Formats: sequence, structure tokens, C-alpha cells
Amino acid sequence: MPGDASKLPEQAPRVPDQTRAALPSDDRFAESLRRFGPIGIFTILVILAGNVIFVPLSAILVLIWVRWSHTPWSEIGYVRPRNWTATVFGGVVFGIALKFVMKSIVMPLLGAAPINQPFHYLAGNTAALPGAMYAMIVGAGFGEETVFRGYMFERLGKIFGRGVWAKAFIVLFTSVWFGLNHYGLQGLAGVEQATITGLVFGTIFAVTGRIWMLMIAHAAFDVTALALIYWNLESKVAHLVFK
Repeated sequence: MPGDASKLPEQAPRVPDQTRAALPSDDRFAESLRRFGPIGIFTILVILAGNVIFVPLSAILVLIWVRWSHTPWSEIGYVRPRNWTATVFGGVVFGIALKFVMKSIVMPLLGAAPINQPFHYLAGNTAALPGAMYAMIVGAGFGEETVFRGYMFERLGKIFGRGVWAKAFIVLFTSVWFGLNHYGLQGLAGVEQATITGLVFGTIFAVTGRIWMLMIAHAAFDVTALALIYWNLESKVAHLVFK
């Protein structure tokens, strides 16, 4: 019969508004870390300021943020490689090759001096090697890639989206920021080199979404630079192409 309630389809029970809003406190805190409200903005500022205390505190804070915000690790590029051996080998070879290209071709074309004066004190300085290696591998390879590629790409991606033009802007923006971050210690030449390498690493990250190879390549790039300085080979490599 038309009036028979037993024939009517069942309706899903309504959930009271106060029940829907009553999320567990850890979920509400995680959401506030992911958003760009007061807590989210404060978190970004704290992370970016971390390295003022010690390197690589900013990267460590990023990992804590990922855990507390319930952000998938893949969002910052922490994706398990399909083949660790290929990833490590490819990263080392790519990092070394990129350094030689930058030192012997790109930087001479930009008019950079063959000797990196801010770091020339490392030439033959065995006592300074442990600290320098720590800075190159942990500070740069792990720290800078986690912050400038993983974290900043995730944050900016949430604002500008994941489209081609958005990714292109994020690559350019983070590369310039990465370059300017080197001005205080290395001057204009350091900004130029870091910006270009940032464009290379950022483009690869934008395409692949994977960070492990870039961490290894970045560390290999910097360790190669350290080796050239330590063994006084900078000038020779800088004049390999342009005499």
C-alpha cells in the first residue's frame, strides 16, 4: 500500500552535529598542523628556523611534522626505491658528474673564480675534514633535500596545486630560495651555483616525487667539491674546457 512505511527505503541515521565535530584530539591537532592557520604557519616558521640552532634540525623537525600531522611519507618524497643499489650508484654518479659540469663549464661561463675562496681553508686541512664531511652529507644531502625539496614542495603544492605550471613555479621558487640561502657564506657565485643545482634537483623531484636519489646526488656533489678543494684541483678542473 502507498502508505505502508515498511515499503519505504531505509534512510541513513542522521549524525548529530556535535558528534561529527568531536574528532579525537590528536586528529584535530594533526589537521591544524597540515592547514595554514595560526598553528600551521607557526610550525612552518619553527621548522625553517631550526638550522639556526644546529644543522640539520630543520630536517629533523620536518620528519616530526610528518609524523604528528599524519602526512603520508610519500608526500615529502620518502618513497622506498625499487632498487637501492641502482639508486645509490645512480645518485653518486649523477652528483659527481653534475659537479664537474658545473665547475668546468657552467661556472666559468658565469665568470666565477676558479677557486672557491670561502672554503679554500679546507685545502690540505685534514683536521677539518670530519666537520666538512658531516656538513656535506648530513647537512646538505639529508637536511637541504628534506627541507627544500620534500617539505617545501609538499607545503607549496597544497597552496598552488599539482598541475604542470604549479610545479614549474614551485621548482623556480624553491631554487631561487635555495640559492639565496647560500649568499651569506659564498656570495654571488654560491647563489648562482646553488640556484642552478636547485633547478636540476627540483625538476627531478617534481617529475619523480622521490627524494632518496637526490639526497645521495646532493651529498656526492658536495663531497666532490670538497675533494677538489682538499687536493687543490679546483683551478685545474675549472680550466678543463676553457683554458
